[in-house]
Amino acid sequence: MMPTARRNMSSITQMLIPANQRQPVAALRDALDLSFGDKVSKRSGFLIMLTLAGLIAIAGVLTDSTATVIGAMVIAPLGTPILGIALGIVTGHLSLVLRSIAWVLIGLVIVVALGLVFAMFVSTPQSLATNSQIIGRTSPSLMDLVAALATGTAGGFAMCRKDLSAVLPGVAISISLVPPLGVVGVCAGQGAWGDAFGALVLFLSNVVALVIAGSIVFTLGGYARDPSSSPSANRRRAYTVVGVLALIVALPLAANSVVSIAIARWTVTLQETATDWLHEQEGSRVYDVAWSGLQATIDVTTDDGTVPPIAELQQALHGAIPSYVGVIVDVGLGIEHVVQ
Repeated sequence: MMPTARRNMSSITQMLIPANQRQPVAALRDALDLSFGDKVSKRSGFLIMLTLAGLIAIAGVLTDSTATVIGAMVIAPLGTPILGIALGIVTGHLSLVLRSIAWVLIGLVIVVALGLVFAMFVSTPQSLATNSQIIGRTSPSLMDLVAALATGTAGGFAMCRKDLSAVLPGVAISISLVPPLGVVGVCAGQGAWGDAFGALVLFLSNVVALVIAGSIVFTLGGYARDPSSSPSANRRRAYTVVGVLALIVALPLAANSVVSIAIARWTVTLQETATDWLHEQEGSRVYDVAWSGLQATIDVTTDDGTVPPIAELQQALHGAIPSYVGVIVDVGLGIEHVVQ
């Protein structure tokens, strides 16, 4: 049974990573280990490109420019040490893992520090709430983790196969590493700690996903059995640690996904119910439903600032919106009515 399983695995590996296209482990180390080969040039290049990528990403975030942020993602070199962690785990080289983690942390500190500096250019903290570049990176979900796993798999194959190196720029665009760190710095600089934490969770989930996907691909590529790999390394323990980290990251993402879906449904319910509630009020309409935590504010406009009895809306929402969700009707001019 075991020999058959090995033959089947070997066939799958040959199909995914043909022998004539497989990169030797030395080439992978040269590409992913900043202490292998010409380390001075590698490290200076990493720091220069990371700093520039951070500046571009933060500029894109502050100007709410998707194109600018994409430019930062193309040149950001953080994927190199992250995949270096995966290679170190698979080949059993603890020193490579630790060095790569150190470079990821250095990158994190540099970009967050740049974000803190440029946070002074934010006009008001409230402006962050309408910035699409920030909104899209402060509430990560399970789909972000799925996308990161797919991107990490693509990056791993691109590193393992000589014929796929051309797809690396596309892989860089697909994974968000530097922009979330820029958002962490900008939001922290403005005291928006909840948003900063959300962006940090997105970054960490992307890092963990890249390490997991890279480890799987490098294992399929046979690098764990390479003669240069450490024969005494405890890879099972390393894989266990990575799995636990993945679970720790996935739990808050799953919870956030559930909350996001619930809020989307509650928003539709609030809009439809409030519209029905106002239908006899001349010149009235529901303008927006805004959320702050688990409190919804229904912005409405009327000709004279009056609204139908709040009790009618309370009765209509009874059972449709959980009691722990706060609901306020904002008529404007500082007039608010508490519904629940």
